[in-house]
Amino acid sequence: MADPRETDRQAGFTLLEILVVIAILGLLIALVAPAALRQLSGAKVSIAHQSIERLGATLDLYKLDVGDYPTSEQGLQALVEKPEDVTGWNGPYIKGGKVPTDPWHHTYIYRNPSDRSGHDYDLCSLGPSGQATGSSQICNQ
Repeated sequence: MADPRETDRQAGFTLLEILVVIAILGLLIALVAPAALRQLSGAKVSIAHQSIERLGATLDLYKLDVGDYPTSEQGLQALVEKPEDVTGWNGPYIKGGKVPTDPWHHTYIYRNPSDRSGHDYDLCSLGPSGQATGSSQICNQ
């Protein structure tokens, strides 16, 4: 019969084995984390484009009811609350009672008339920094 003290020494992991496993896990995380963060960033941009498209469709419904898009002064809040002196409003057009924010929790920028040629209005996200300008903004097509 074997000595019980000798089997106890062989039952666990050594400190060196544990450190090797931790080092391997650290290397895997270091390799995978940047790629995962890039994917997350790209997904938020895609979500911003989709949200702008959905808000654009909601603005089109507003225009069908009222006859024109909300003014810049009325803003997207016109989709939630009836603006003064507007007839035909059949809202609220957005559920939840508040105007949605972009994936980075910034408010969307809405301008009517548009600053860009060929557009009735501008509906833009300022991106991750919240300070994008010009072509770096994510805007309606």
